Amino acid sequence: MRLENKIAVITGGASGIGEAGTRIFAKEGADVIILDVNEEAGNALSKELSAKGHKVWFIKTDISKEEDVKSAFGKIGEKYGRIDALYNNASVFLGGRDSGIAELETDIWKKVLSINLDGTYYCSKYAIPLMKEKGGAVINTASSAGVSGIPGCAAYTATKGATVTLTRSMAVDYGKYNIRTNCIAPAAIETEMVKESNLNDPAFDNEFFLKQITPLRRWGKPSDVANLACFLASDEGAYLNGTVIPCDGGITINGNVNKEV
Repeated sequence: MRLENKIAVITGGASGIGEAGTRIFAKEGADVIILDVNEEAGNALSKELSAKGHKVWFIKTDISKEEDVKSAFGKIGEKYGRIDALYNNASVFLGGRDSGIAELETDIWKKVLSINLDGTYYCSKYAIPLMKEKGGAVINTASSAGVSGIPGCAAYTATKGATVTLTRSMAVDYGKYNIRTNCIAPAAIETEMVKESNLNDPAFDNEFFLKQITPLRRWGKPSDVANLACFLASDEGAYLNGTVIPCDGGITINGNVNKEV
């Protein structure tokens, strides 16, 4: 198993891509600690996987609050003394409320930044000291919005662009401790968040999106992203550091967006 004897923390690990990550990391042999604000979902997933013989621990954590994060990693440090992998998965996209910068309400800007960027900062800040002795892997989550302009979501785009550059900064700062920091940039992954913002929007042209925007002609699955995160957390990714890997079916390199295909 690729993650046998590894201790892995997954933020937002109770649903969506994070849930897929929790399941895959546990299947691959890791002790998984779920940090999520959704207590019901987190406890249910932990109970389900523990009953199957996996080692999964849920800690209710609001990653936008430093004291919550500090407390969670304090508990993890007391129990394990180390962390081998941190998967900074938790993010929020507020479809219909995020917008262009001039129209964007300040409270929406602050909320998106507090989860997507502050949360990554807090978790990394308290995880890295638990990795320094033996090394480890940090997997950050950006988006296609972090590498190309996406209209109508200034706050989300800002956080994801910052995540890309933060990944590179962390890679050069902590590589000397054998801590590898890499970043996944997903797009068009079929999660509840995407359904709420796109698929359930009557103005969204799903057929056009799949035929002209998405070269693979399908939505991505949460497991498509989670499997990549598992690889980056494993020893198989031992020489990857500072990379930003699109997991988007080719969307960000598609030159046929406005052409018939």
